[in-house]
Amino acid sequence: MLLRFPGWGFKIPLVINKRSSIIKKSLYIKMNKQSLVEVVYGKLGGTKTQAEEIVDMMIGSIVSELRNGGEVSIAGLGIFSVKQRAARMARNPKTGEQVSVAATKVPKFRAAKALKDAVKG
Repeated sequence: MLLRFPGWGFKIPLVINKRSSIIKKSLYIKMNKQSLVEVVYGKLGGTKTQAEEIVDMMIGSIVSELRNGGEVSIAGLGIFSVKQRAARMARNPKTGEQVSVAATKVPKFRAAKALKDAVKG
């Protein structure tokens, strides 16, 4: 199923997730990489391959900066950064045995105020 935006000249694939409740069925629009490519293609024109290269370059730039320990700030969207997670003790849920979990780096996203306000409506 496609969600069409006639004024903008593009369409987005619509993914429908049904919750387990029979009474309450919710409709969710899920945007993925291909949907972003469609948006870029619809706005800028060119070919879909070029639009995909643009999206890949954006994602690659963000990942590369985070891999180097940097931070990426996009005005109106938020800040991507890397957080150091300390080593800790955890429990194996199957056996109940205590296991040591090594320290690791995890990606972090902090939403900008403009994004929070836009989501609130």
